[in-house]
Amino acid sequence: MKPRLVFVHGIGGPRDPAAERDEWLRAVAAGAGPAGHSAHVSALTGGWAADARFAYYGDLFRTAGAQGGAATGPQADEDDDLLAALLLEAVDERLADHAADLPAAETAALRHARSRLAPPGGAQGAGAPARRVVNAVTSLLAVPGLRAVGGWLSARTTAGMLGQVARYLNRAESDGTTTLDRRIRTRVADCLDPDGPNIVVAHSLGTVVALETLHEHPADIALFVTLGSPLGIRGAVHPRVRPHPLATPATVGRWLNFWDRDDLVAARPVLEDFTRPNAGAVLPHSRRVDSDGAWVHPATKYLAQPAVAGPLVEALTTLAER
Repeated sequence: MKPRLVFVHGIGGPRDPAAERDEWLRAVAAGAGPAGHSAHVSALTGGWAADARFAYYGDLFRTAGAQGGAATGPQADEDDDLLAALLLEAVDERLADHAADLPAAETAALRHARSRLAPPGGAQGAGAPARRVVNAVTSLLAVPGLRAVGGWLSARTTAGMLGQVARYLNRAESDGTTTLDRRIRTRVADCLDPDGPNIVVAHSLGTVVALETLHEHPADIALFVTLGSPLGIRGAVHPRVRPHPLATPATVGRWLNFWDRDDLVAARPVLEDFTRPNAGAVLPHSRRVDSDGAWVHPATKYLAQPAVAGPLVEALTTLAER
């Protein structure tokens, strides 16, 4: 029986789950060749290597509660406050860790964004949280690598996508029965094979979603792969992850965490420094990768890295041979 391979995405706009699954598989195949697994490329792209699923939940962000829109009023302010804190911490981490070797233009943009997120003298005013976030994103989009993620989108639209992290972590927006975060985890859980084995590959916000899902749904997880994870962001993300303190889910047999030095989202990336092992003594094993190009955060950039694709293909092959 083929192992189940579950992809869990991060923030963004509407997606075609089948097309995204195929794109992620092609990215793995692109990295598999240089990793010494050329013989498995056709099996990956043809769907023979694994029963691959794309756990799509992006449409849930288009519906807040029963009203069909984004959160408003105090909840929106709370989301914007959290997003501002998340961006501020990510900017501070990048300035602290890489200030000496950042291009001058990026350093200037980061410092300008910081001044907008934390204005001198604590100036606020009406609509302050949302305004601070949009102004900061405007500054960040001046950085070539970060501008690529926004593409043709406005700073306001980009801020809205980034705000999906806050909307998940604030655990509100009930549909009358369950909150947004729980509805999202249900989508991921529905993709897992309860009898296993599973390999779960999660990206960005999806690493938070997947981690919490695996704590709640104890399926056999032979390998858990996290890419560009914000789990280590001290103030805005890490304390809000459930359960807390951060721990490896009980049924995870191996956890590989990949981060790129130029990934603004993956602040404080060595997750094993603050994660508790499960009963099998499994901890994250963090590995740095270095992608070409300005914008390194996309999942497909990570998956096409031989250092990522190699162990993933090896795990799929081992499970298929059982």
